[in-house]
Amino acid sequence: MKILNKYILKSFITPFLATLLIILFVLIMQALWLQFDKIAGKGISMVIIFKFLGYLSLMMIPTALPIAILLSTIMTLGGLAENYELAAIKSAGISLRTLIKPLLVLMLILSFFNYLFLNYAFPYASLKSQNLIYNMKMKEPGLALVAGTFNTEIPGYSIKFDEKYGEEKNFLKNVLIYEIHDNQINNKVITAKKGTILNEEGSRYLTLVLEDGHYHEDIISKRTTIDERKRMRFNKAKFKEYTVNIDISKIGNFDPDEVKYKTGKHMLSLSQLNFYVDSLLPPYENYINNKAHRSYETLRAKKLYSNDTIPETKLSNDILENFSEDDKVMVLDNAIELARNNLNSIQSFQNIAKGKQKIINAYNTEYHKRLALSFACLVLFFIGAPLGSIIRKGGFGLPMIMAIFIFVVYFFISTFGEKMATSNTISPFFGGWLATIILLPFGLLLMKRAINDKGIFNIDKFLQPINNFFNKLIKNKKT
Repeated sequence: MKILNKYILKSFITPFLATLLIILFVLIMQALWLQFDKIAGKGISMVIIFKFLGYLSLMMIPTALPIAILLSTIMTLGGLAENYELAAIKSAGISLRTLIKPLLVLMLILSFFNYLFLNYAFPYASLKSQNLIYNMKMKEPGLALVAGTFNTEIPGYSIKFDEKYGEEKNFLKNVLIYEIHDNQINNKVITAKKGTILNEEGSRYLTLVLEDGHYHEDIISKRTTIDERKRMRFNKAKFKEYTVNIDISKIGNFDPDEVKYKTGKHMLSLSQLNFYVDSLLPPYENYINNKAHRSYETLRAKKLYSNDTIPETKLSNDILENFSEDDKVMVLDNAIELARNNLNSIQSFQNIAKGKQKIINAYNTEYHKRLALSFACLVLFFIGAPLGSIIRKGGFGLPMIMAIFIFVVYFFISTFGEKMATSNTISPFFGGWLATIILLPFGLLLMKRAINDKGIFNIDKFLQPINNFFNKLIKNKKT
């Protein structure tokens, strides 16, 4: 039995390592391609690029591991079945359940390894890679500008524009620039319909050439009161072309190891994610309770339960009938205004509350998603092992297609569950474990059918009643 266990493990480990390296290479190249525009042509050394690739590989290993397990399991069991080795093993009285026991022990080890990787290596690599991407973008600040939001990475400026276009993405549309001084006051505002980014290599300035816009600057003295500032002079002009030179000498020489962002959900370990969620819940609950109390006070709901202040007076059940015609109009106007103000307040509160809840759900879902991804090694093994013994095909052909299809289904369900949990449609627990909850019973069913030497499904069971029906119909016609 020991010889057979060694043979099974050897048959599995060889394709496992090969598929893991291939899948890891594909995932790294895909991630590198998405970040290629932040690296190419910026004079970044090969040492930093290889460091970035190292961080990417650490981030992709937890995803590549379950795919490699699924594919290599199908290949191993499929190869044994294709070469009739599995039939010979079963004829010797060894069941499939006994045969895969050493592989099952190995899967438990790999699942625990994936858990440790997701808890320690993945957050570290994510922290380093995300900050390195930001630092490489700031090597050429023009590429760091993002459309549709205020860009404050360049010191002293807040820049917003609607669209970045052109072959080199250096043309801007509908530009808005605030020049922010040390006192954090936007004294200078520039707007333009078009803009062009010019950044020569080695230059300490980032040049923005603006076209068809307006320029406004308040001339404010530092030692003036608020009332005096309201009466201060200002400059206002309309221009066809205006050039803004921004000093970027302190940005260009970047430190690749500088850490600017460190609280993203991918950058935290499992214990940190749990602590972060616990720290976000009390302020959120206090915000909900305070808003509910303010709404209760604003609507004066407490007075609805108070006694009538006009005793021994017959009042009509129709409240408006107790007022004069002029007072009725005033009461209705006040009621409509109060209802409108509270409705606007509640709608605004609802949007803010949803945003806060979405952040909490995102961190909570990430916690459960990592645990589920660790367990995915076992889930995909329970699908791959019986599937390989049923299809009886080894090599990279059919097993590769089936492995990719199954993992795409797993990834789709996992992403779908994450989106639903983030939007508060389902709980973060079910959002993180949704793919596992759906695929695990399917894997156990396949394992049961493989142990009993049955196929994925018995096609004769569906075709035989149809065949009997037509045979009976033909026989009746002949009669």
